[in-house]
Amino acid sequence: MPDFRYYLRVRYGECDAQKVVFNARWGDYVDVAMGEFLRTLGYGAELASGELDFQLVKQTTEWRAPARFDDVLEATVRAGRLGNTSVILLTGFRISGKPDLIVTVETVYVLVDASLSKRALPDELRERLQRGAPDCVVDHAGHVRSERPESAGCGR
Repeated sequence: MPDFRYYLRVRYGECDAQKVVFNARWGDYVDVAMGEFLRTLGYGAELASGELDFQLVKQTTEWRAPARFDDVLEATVRAGRLGNTSVILLTGFRISGKPDLIVTVETVYVLVDASLSKRALPDELRERLQRGAPDCVVDHAGHVRSERPESAGCGR
């Protein structure tokens, strides 16, 4: 099953003097892709209000090739292991139109309440994460045309 896809364009300020994306920027890209993934699952309002809140507890990044200024990146996002309070999200990045992953990121998030105490994943959230958002696309790069635009409510 195809994963959720998110497209973004690498901006000049995200690169070093060689026009290669700074290592630290990949965490930013994952964070934006995760937010769009959760929004596609129907949790946009809960993210905005703070009703749904995660803390990042571990992030492992593997770089295989660089991304450069003005590249359009395709990020795929899917849930890995779901624990009692934790979620592992798996994010892969490729240059749009190319088959090989250039960066993979495994991120462990813990669901927290307003006091930042761990809380159990609600059944509905668990089910939506397991189902994912197959064939859904969010394109902030203005790069692709989707047969199922995000307004179609895909993944819900």
